[in-house]
Amino acid sequence: MESSSLPTQFSFRISQISTELRLNGRNRRWAAVKLPQEPRKRTYVGKKLCLAVTVRGEFGDGDGVIIVDHGSRRKESNLMLNEFVTMFREKTKYPIVEPAHMELAEPSIKDAFSLCVQKGARRIIVSPFFLFPGRHWNQDIPSLTAEAAKEHPGVSYVVTAPLGLHELLVDVLNDRIKHCLSHVAGDADECSVCAGTGKCHLYE
Repeated sequence: MESSSLPTQFSFRISQISTELRLNGRNRRWAAVKLPQEPRKRTYVGKKLCLAVTVRGEFGDGDGVIIVDHGSRRKESNLMLNEFVTMFREKTKYPIVEPAHMELAEPSIKDAFSLCVQKGARRIIVSPFFLFPGRHWNQDIPSLTAEAAKEHPGVSYVVTAPLGLHELLVDVLNDRIKHCLSHVAGDADECSVCAGTGKCHLYE
């Protein structure tokens, strides 16, 4: 059993049997908790105690992924999500990966959620194919996912962060810039994004 003295009038004891919080001379006993054997970090915020424990998670059997973009009235844009999902599935070897559009096109998040469950998923990972967090990530996608989950009791889900400031995006953007400059110079064909649009050229 491990004990530590805390500022103010808290005492916190941790074991594999019980967790007890002593507040102003009064004991409160909670349910038995077995914590992983990981280094623990205590953080004090005012009079609140935060116990940070490293929790590992990984993709496993019974997991399904929904990659959701905004959705477009332009058919070609929506089809590109299907292509990306195929690439993602082949690269990761995840057996259940489905595309979804937040709005304007099908399949919807609800459709993709149901399809994942039909294929055996018991936990759904909803991954927004968005660059930065905004209203769609903060409100719309969680709301639509929660609504979809109501039809599947016992199936859990998580909405992941958007792409954000990931180092690999620097390489992706730089690769795109280099390819477009090569195309403008006549040294490369149009990329798959611009193919047939004629939009990638030098304006003077």
